[in-house]
Amino acid sequence: MYFVIAGLLIILLNLLGVGPVAEWDWKITGDLWKFCVPFGLAAVWWGWADVSGYNKRREMEKMEAKRQARREQNLEALGMDARARRKKAKATGR
Repeated sequence: MYFVIAGLLIILLNLLGVGPVAEWDWKITGDLWKFCVPFGLAAVWWGWADVSGYNKRREMEKMEAKRQARREQNLEALGMDARARRKKAKATGR
């Protein structure tokens, strides 16, 4: 995502005429490659993230955290959470 933002920023700076980027031209034989590099790097990054399982792993971690939170909430609603068990054990003298 950062590569795409950088690419868009470079294009915006060129169109607004700000800094050294303003002097780059859009000809294929000129500076066009400088505009394309961030987008190419973004494509490589996304390809690597998909192949390596990076995206899937993060998604699974989020799902596991939601499942655990839901389980804890349900146990608490039933009075079966860790705190309720400790209170019950103290009350019975165990």
